[in-house]
Amino acid sequence: MICTLLSIYSFLLFVRLILSWFPHPPDWARPIYVFLFSITDPVLRLVRPLLPPLRMGGAALDLSPILIFIAIRIIIQILDSQGLC
Repeated sequence: MICTLLSIYSFLLFVRLILSWFPHPPDWARPIYVFLFSITDPVLRLVRPLLPPLRMGGAALDLSPILIFIAIRIIIQILDSQGLC
């Protein structure tokens, strides 16, 4: 069950990343944005100080989601190797 929850969280984080490219959601999608951002922001806020954004000219690329994806995959692999998934 833990592995399933981690996989779902990983998927929600991915959806949040895609939606973040569209900063002004239509009214019908606003509750979805609020939900996704409220679940993913706490973890992202924990990781962002550890991994500063990659500067690319006038823009910056937030690498913290990549670190979270890697951490989730490692945790799932460890749990799977222990027979807990």
